[in-house]
Parts: sequence; structure tokens; C-alpha cells
Amino acid sequence: MGMDTTGLAHGLFRILETGDPALAAEVVGEDFHNREAAAAPPACSIPGPAGVLASSAWMRSAFSELRFPVLGIAGNDEQVWVRLRMQGRHTSPFVRFRDGALDQAIPPTGREIDFEQIHVLDLRDGRVVGHEAVRDDITMLGQLGVFPPAPATALRMVAWKVTGRAARAAADIAARAAEAAARQPGEPAGSR
Repeated sequence: MGMDTTGLAHGLFRILETGDPALAAEVVGEDFHNREAAAAPPACSIPGPAGVLASSAWMRSAFSELRFPVLGIAGNDEQVWVRLRMQGRHTSPFVRFRDGALDQAIPPTGREIDFEQIHVLDLRDGRVVGHEAVRDDITMLGQLGVFPPAPATALRMVAWKVTGRAARAAADIAARAAEAAARQPGEPAGSR
């Protein structure tokens, strides 16, 4: 017997926290589509569990101790709405993409993030098949010192861009996300 809507919602965010391919195969439909993948590495746009595993690798690469405590869930058999917090520590570059290419690389700050998000998950045949979100990215960027720009953070971001570190970070995370997307159920995260 499959998971109920609450279990599916918790399961999806547990995948993002852990990169668990077996859980991804259980929770995510093969035709899963992530509307939010436009700001992520290209592998995050892959349909099905592979794209979710790529998204997990992308976020976990930037934020250690990544957690998504759920504050509330509501829904029906076709859709579930999840209100949660995204929490973690920014310990590696956070790279944002646009059209598959580097948009912005935020060098590690060591700062904690803790902000709210609302996610809408489409369900079909006992699996999550669609995702879109309303996130408070301005609060997250403020917590990282990017918006409004803290002078030290702004200088580090410029230095990373000029020296090529931002491009190298983007290539590295794109490769990690693609590797995670290729992971098979039963294969532990980071085994490739």
C-alpha cells in the first residue's frame, strides 16, 4: 500500500534532506516535473526521481545540516499544500542558474538560514508528479548577506566571478547534480 498525501509530502522533503534514491523511487512519479528547476543546475529539470535527487544534491552541496521542518499540510487526493521552513548552514557555494548557466554564486558565509516556504505538490497514482513553490528568497538572501548587499559578501562575490571561482563552482555543482540524478535505488548518496 502506498503513502497517504501527508506521507508523500514528508517523503519528498526527506529526499531533499538526504538524497535517498530508494525513497525517491517510492515517492516521486516517473513523470514528475519541478516548475522551480529554472534556477537550479540542468539535471534538476530531469523528469521523475532523478530530477529530485539532483535538486537534493544541489541544495545539500551548499547547506549543511539541511532541514525542512513542516509547519502545516493541507490537501486532497490530487494536490497537497505544504508550509515549511528551510534551515541549514551555508558552508559551500550556493550557485543559482538561469537557462542552465551560472547566474549567481554566493561564496560560503557560514551563516545559518531559516525561512518559510509554501510548496504545492501535484499527486497522481500515489506519487508526487508536480512541484511548485512560493519561497521567501529575499529573507534567505538577507540572511546570507546578499540582499541588501553586505560589503564583505559583495566583494567576495565579485572576486569569485573575476577569478573564475564562480564558474568552477557552477561546473562542480552541475556535475554533482548530474551524478545524483544517475544514482539508482539502493545506492547511497555520494557513492559515485
